[in-house]
This record gives sequence, structure tokens and C-alpha cells, in this order.
Amino acid sequence: MNRPAPDSPVTASSAAPPEPVLLDCAGRTVAHYGYGSAADGRPRLHPVTTLAGRTVTQERPADHRHHLGVSIAVPDVSGRNFWGGRTFVRGQGPTELDNHGVQRCLVLDRHGPGGFTQSLAWEADGIELLRERRTVEAVELSLTAWALVLSFTLTNHSADDLSVGSPATNGRPGAGYGGFFWRAPKEAAPPDVFTAGRAGEEAVHGRAADWLALAGDGWTLVFAGASEETRRDPWFVRTEEYPGVGSSLAADERLPVPAGAGVVRRIVTVIADGRLDHEAAAGYVRRAVTS
Repeated sequence: MNRPAPDSPVTASSAAPPEPVLLDCAGRTVAHYGYGSAADGRPRLHPVTTLAGRTVTQERPADHRHHLGVSIAVPDVSGRNFWGGRTFVRGQGPTELDNHGVQRCLVLDRHGPGGFTQSLAWEADGIELLRERRTVEAVELSLTAWALVLSFTLTNHSADDLSVGSPATNGRPGAGYGGFFWRAPKEAAPPDVFTAGRAGEEAVHGRAADWLALAGDGWTLVFAGASEETRRDPWFVRTEEYPGVGSSLAADERLPVPAGAGVVRRIVTVIADGRLDHEAAAGYVRRAVTS
């Protein structure tokens, strides 16, 4: 796999997405970023690993073929699907619609081996609806943990006002996914999930919290909103059906994006070897968010 030189811009068309890039941290590769071989229409981070090499993402699992490691995925941008899979339509339930958009790479600039900034056009039906600026950075925290810092700005690039929705806003309570989403690997036993004050899927799903930890077999992921606006977004959490965590842009009501306006979010994820307790998880978050 070819690695672009540091600080080198990469341009691409929809017919030729850029070659995958590698993210390094503490002298080792900890993540691959690109569109993958399945041409799913949006870039993703996979595999993502701990510093000891344990993979903590899953791509195109049998239970949800549209789950792509770590991605920015929205099921409803004014009626267009940028999530993949089925769409929940009011009055119809889960429905397969031919309305899938793509996130086309415009420019990708490397910031050395540990980070990059990318511009993407969110296109559907031949129209660019949103223009995204995405920044990804890997930061070393300790000998056993590092942080993935991901920020994105979605700007309405069309002439019309838009809005972001979810199955919850279309009449399916509890399914408010859309935005940052991390599909973790499915193991023999479901992972534990907890925040500073709650534990278990039912207790943490659909609630806002400064941070949320997902602990599996020999690994822990700690998700944290790194801006006030991001911390107000509820967490979408699944552990029993499948292991996944998202930060919901439209959990209960549609998020308006007027023409020319933008939505900005920043999420830091601590990727640690071993199972962290509450104190260790909170300590890593404090270090990661301020680093």
C-alpha cells in the first residue's frame, strides 16, 4: 500500500477515489483510512487497532453490511440516505430506497504520518447537498493508549435549506442514529458500556454524557465530545444486538441546516489496551480532550 508523502495534497474524482492512507502513532500504524474495496460511497477508518495491535473496528459485518468501521454517516439529509442499508420511512417502516448518496473526496492533505484534512462533497441525484471538511489526528496518550481526534464541518452547499433526520424523527423511537458512528467488533460476549454515572445499554442510550466507555475483550474505547455543542448530542448505543456507538445529530428532532450554514462537531476517542475502570477512563478523557 502506498503512503502519500507528509503534507502532500491528494485530489480525486468520483470515478477514482484516493488510495487508502495510514495513520501512525507511537511509531506504529494504528488505522487505515479510505473507501475500501466495496465502493460503499463513503470513506471509513478500518482497521483501527490498539497500540498492542488488537483490532477495535468491524467493516461490513453480516448483521449490518452498511456498518463501515468508523465513519460519518447520516440516514436522512432532506430525504437522501448517506448511511446505507434500509431507511425508516414514516408509515412504511424499514424500507429499501434507491436514494443513496455518496461522499466524494475532493482534496486530502496529509499532516505528517499521524493526521490529515479532507474535503468531501456529499452528492445525491447529481446534486451537491453538503460540503464537508474533516480532520483526523492520532495522538499518543501513554504506552497503552492513544486518541483518535475527529472533527467535521458540514456546510449546506445547495441553494435550498436542508435538514438532517433519523429513523427517530421519522417515527421510530429510540433509533436516533446519524453522525459519527463506530462499529466495534462482535465478540462472544457483549461489551460493557458505562458513563460517569450510568451503566448498561438501556441506561446510557439516548442520553447526553461528557464521555462514554465501551469495554470489550482486552480493549476499551472511551468516546468524548470535545466541544460544548458535541457534548449536547445524545449517544446512540448498542451492545446486545451488535456493538456500536454513535453521537446523534438528530436524536429526537430534525436538525435544520439553512443554505450556507454549517454543523460543526468534534469527537475524541481513546483507544486503550485492557479494560479501563471509571477513574482510568475519565483520566484519559481529561488528557485527550486538552491535548
